[in-house]
Amino acid sequence: MVFMTMALPWWAWLLIGIGVLLVAAIVFIYIRGRKMQQKQREAEKQMEAAKQTVTMLIIDKGMKKMSEAGLPEEVMKQVPVYARRMKVPVVKAKIQTRIMTLIADNKVYEILPVKKQVTCTVSGMYITELKSIRGGTVPKLPEKKKGFMQRMREKAAEMQARR
Repeated sequence: MVFMTMALPWWAWLLIGIGVLLVAAIVFIYIRGRKMQQKQREAEKQMEAAKQTVTMLIIDKGMKKMSEAGLPEEVMKQVPVYARRMKVPVVKAKIQTRIMTLIADNKVYEILPVKKQVTCTVSGMYITELKSIRGGTVPKLPEKKKGFMQRMREKAAEMQARR
């Protein structure tokens, strides 16, 4: 019995190979994403279990690289090498008698006042929520600026409502 091969041009085989590689990449990304989501859910559960409400005086805050933030050695050993160059919101605060370096959630970091005493929810060395500010109210997050497409959709909806 003779094995028959399909006589396709070279560019067709190239396209088939690229298609197979794309499908394999999509499957890999999907599986990897699901595993990372599961890890994130587990980490959130652990953070929820370990949270505490703490009163602290915010000394300084800034966006710094992980390697320059002054975090403890145990923390730096757990951080992947590629993440050490990322900038993170770092807060230097006085909690009771100790001065500590903490990492803040991005939402909290934006509204966190400097040189004021605040009550925050802390999970380990991560500030997750701002409860109150001594001598003031907790400011709201500024609204994001609307994009071009969002403004156009609103104008179109307005025009439809007028008719």
